[in-house]
Amino acid sequence: MSDESRSAIRRDAAGIAAYAAAFGASFGAVSVASGLTVWQTMVLSLVMFSGASQFALVGVIGAGGAGLAAVPTALLLGVRNAFYGVPLTRILGRRSLAGPRRLATAHLVIDETTAMAVGRDGRAAQRYAFWITGVLLFLLWNAGSLVGAVGGSAIGEPETLGLDAMIPAAFLALLWPRLRSAEGRWVAAGGALVATALIPLVPAGVPVLAAAPIAVVAGLLPRRGQEAAR
Repeated sequence: MSDESRSAIRRDAAGIAAYAAAFGASFGAVSVASGLTVWQTMVLSLVMFSGASQFALVGVIGAGGAGLAAVPTALLLGVRNAFYGVPLTRILGRRSLAGPRRLATAHLVIDETTAMAVGRDGRAAQRYAFWITGVLLFLLWNAGSLVGAVGGSAIGEPETLGLDAMIPAAFLALLWPRLRSAEGRWVAAGGALVATALIPLVPAGVPVLAAAPIAVVAGLLPRRGQEAAR
């Protein structure tokens, strides 16, 4: 892998990590406002490290729900990470999945690291993108969570500063390069259609899970370019 390719990956990862720091600050403020202490907030960010699941958990607690009632909601949103193991197992190889290193690898399997890895050409670039993105996100997300938790009410409601729009904006930025291919556009359209249709009918988190099999099925289908090459 060339130095230019490494530089481009680091630049993209730094941009995503910068958004994670800001959004982590929003989570820290919301968590403290929901009744968690600064230390509880930081343990949650360090151990769970999944933005949507963390917001779901503190959202239920903030609405007056018990901690046990918040766990299923957080788990439901986190199930999607299991699907990411399919492409990442092939990309990272057995070495990353052996012994204690498996725990560190699994901890960094989130939306952004998966998108950065599968969006690169070449195994070396994919692995580098996964690790550099994962490490930067983990560090800056937790740093942002600490700042937000300590600052508390200084940030106020996330909507006041528009921080609630950062996750969909980041997803669009990650999705855009994949829309260059017809296959990517069909998968995106199919997933959006299924998720949109289910939003008013099922609990939060279920539309995302229901749309995921579309990408899995598309990935299992033979590609025309590969067939032509054969």
